[in-house]
Amino acid sequence: MEDTAVPTEWVVPFTELGRHDIGRVGGKNASLGELTNRLGAAGIRIPPGFATTAGAYRELLADGSLGTRTQAQIDRLHEGARLDEVGARIRALFLAEPLPPALRDAVLVAYRRLAQDTGVETPVVAVRSSATAEDLPEASFAGQQETYLNVRGAEALLRACTRCYASLFTDRAIDYRERMGFGHLSVALSVGIQIMVRSDLAGAGVAFTLDPETGFPDVIVVSAAWGLGETVVSGRVDPDEYTVFKPRMNDPALDPVIDVRIGTKRVKTVYADTGLTRTVDTSDGEQSRRVLDDTDIRTLARWAGAVEEHYGCPMDVEWAKDGLTGELWIVQARPETVQSHRRTTTLTRRRLTVTPGEPQATGVAVGEAIGQGPVVALDAPVDLDHFPQGGVLVTGVTDPDWEPVMKRAAAIVTDHGGRTSHAAIVSRELGVPAVVGTGNGTRALDDGRPVTVSCAEGATGRVYDGLLPYEETLTDLAELPATRTRVMVNLADPSAAFRWWRLPADGVGLARLEFIVAHQVKVHPMALLHPERLGRHDRQVIERITEGYSDHGQYFVDRLARGIARIAASRWPAPVVVRTSDFKTNEYAKLLGGRPFEPDEANPMIGWRGASRYYSDGYREGFALECRALRQVRDGMGLTNVVAMIPFCRTLGEADHVLAVMAEEGLVRGENGLRVYVMAEIPANIVLAEDFAKRFDGFSIGSNDLTQLTLGVDRDSEALAHVFDERDPAVVRSIQALVTRAHAAGRPVGLCGQRPSDDPAFTALLVEAGLDSISVAPDSFEAVKRHVARAEAVLDEEPGRGE
Repeated sequence: MEDTAVPTEWVVPFTELGRHDIGRVGGKNASLGELTNRLGAAGIRIPPGFATTAGAYRELLADGSLGTRTQAQIDRLHEGARLDEVGARIRALFLAEPLPPALRDAVLVAYRRLAQDTGVETPVVAVRSSATAEDLPEASFAGQQETYLNVRGAEALLRACTRCYASLFTDRAIDYRERMGFGHLSVALSVGIQIMVRSDLAGAGVAFTLDPETGFPDVIVVSAAWGLGETVVSGRVDPDEYTVFKPRMNDPALDPVIDVRIGTKRVKTVYADTGLTRTVDTSDGEQSRRVLDDTDIRTLARWAGAVEEHYGCPMDVEWAKDGLTGELWIVQARPETVQSHRRTTTLTRRRLTVTPGEPQATGVAVGEAIGQGPVVALDAPVDLDHFPQGGVLVTGVTDPDWEPVMKRAAAIVTDHGGRTSHAAIVSRELGVPAVVGTGNGTRALDDGRPVTVSCAEGATGRVYDGLLPYEETLTDLAELPATRTRVMVNLADPSAAFRWWRLPADGVGLARLEFIVAHQVKVHPMALLHPERLGRHDRQVIERITEGYSDHGQYFVDRLARGIARIAASRWPAPVVVRTSDFKTNEYAKLLGGRPFEPDEANPMIGWRGASRYYSDGYREGFALECRALRQVRDGMGLTNVVAMIPFCRTLGEADHVLAVMAEEGLVRGENGLRVYVMAEIPANIVLAEDFAKRFDGFSIGSNDLTQLTLGVDRDSEALAHVFDERDPAVVRSIQALVTRAHAAGRPVGLCGQRPSDDPAFTALLVEAGLDSISVAPDSFEAVKRHVARAEAVLDEEPGRGE
């Protein structure tokens, strides 16, 4: 056969397709055409290829009465025949049916053209299914049909095309069309043939142009694993995850990669010697090593951002890196369909109303819901009759065959997978909480035992024994009143920061470094710098934790900086007040390696804490690491909304010492807009407010410490609990005096604490005193916002106050 013009009614190159061709070649192939034609000029690489048309599929059905024979089998299904039997018979019909000669010739001509264009005699291609239905725009066929990788040669290509056509009648695809009421012969299938990227020698993954769990729109989340991308999409691996801050990613002087999480990546998919693919174990080095460096991450983020801008909506982008050339490629892009369709003015919150015990399993939280029910442990999908409605599905990994069962589940738990796995994607679409990548869920959870699956506690999902009580609240954010007093939020857990992005908060009034140090760094900073003072066991544990870091201090800086950056990004560009570490000595000592560096104190509450540590020989080097992290966030990542705050600063001399140390570490008040606040929690801060105001840019009242030190009451004493009261006249007058003096010096005053959440009268006192801001826990924000609005309304009604 001579190469002639390819008949475009059967085969169309990507260069002649666009998103308007969905009815002709399906969404997947239409998108590849759109990317090729509209974004290739912007430097985005898309592997070349071509697609068969829906018309070609219909010709296949008409040729040899395949369509009639297929309909006969569908009629048997409606008469009561088993789905699996009908599906198997239809697929056998397709596999036995030769492609129409015109279609066969068109595919081979296009394949030879692809060989000429790439300079490869028999190019290796990916063969993907793309279902379409011109008159069914609401249909979604993603994941129901098959993909074949590492396909080489004309005969292998034709076989793969036939198998793709047959996959339109997998059991799951038939079941979906039956449930949706779609005619089985109304749906057509286009086959996409695309040059393979040799990611089997490098890595591949997915990029979302928003946070897939919370819908936070200012980040791009890139997942990556070694080998072909099928392991990421299927959920067979726990991939790396990199978070890029959009507002700063186009400035070449800044590093917008605000978070890096290294996944275990225990397996990878590579080319098989006999064709197609196989899955193999990764090496120890691959499991601990990053798949992508910051340069590649930035490139992918820029490309994903360009794709999002072009389509005008959040996108889900698949990418691959060629191990031979080192080049990155985009191999698919589709609109994100879960978070982008949710109402941004409504906030749903769920929380356990009891303190749970230790979780039986933990993993990556998918969604923010809580689900309960008996454990139903399965190795393979079962008939729906055998899966109880409201059971908790526990399995190793899911694929599209599991979807009918997943729709009946109250929650889902898997051993493997990350946030871009099949289980995660389908769970989001269904609104079902899932904990994926537990590693041991199938072993730890007993079949039939009732459990509570909580995804409402941040990025880590937890499975608890028993049916724990919980509550759900719904807030219409559009109905919250406006206030003159800024209402801010307190945040400690970086993994939960994005959950609250919809709150109309005026920033973060308190971000505590202690949580990040305890849960993400996990090591005493001085132990990282002076391992010679540690025992053998602690040194070995630290070596494991800091693997990949020759400079253990930089490990501390990177972990701390990424935690701060997530919190700062969640409220950008509003101010985020980050308090430097305020552990007591007994709390520092509990950190890994901490015991040799901390004295035993009779009363740590008023001992060696806060500012007094920062310039002392015992901790000066540790504080320098904190300063380096703050500088990395502000100057390196560009999150200049971070405000530093010094806790427990007893004297003016102490303030001068601390500010001098900060300046030595590159944190100078006023440079690059840096503001430094001080906690007002010691009577000396009130008495010498004018002098502290000369050294600091603002005050934040710590009401607990201020109350205990003003009244001389141990705040932890049960015997004196009746005396401890932030509304005591001595405390209230201290607050009033501070506001008056600070405002006279041009300095703002805020308060961060729990009392305004519980006591509207105390909130009214603060508003009347003239505080500039009140910062509370996110789940108290709505109540405090309303308390503040009512207090301001009362003041406005007083004669002369409204003016």
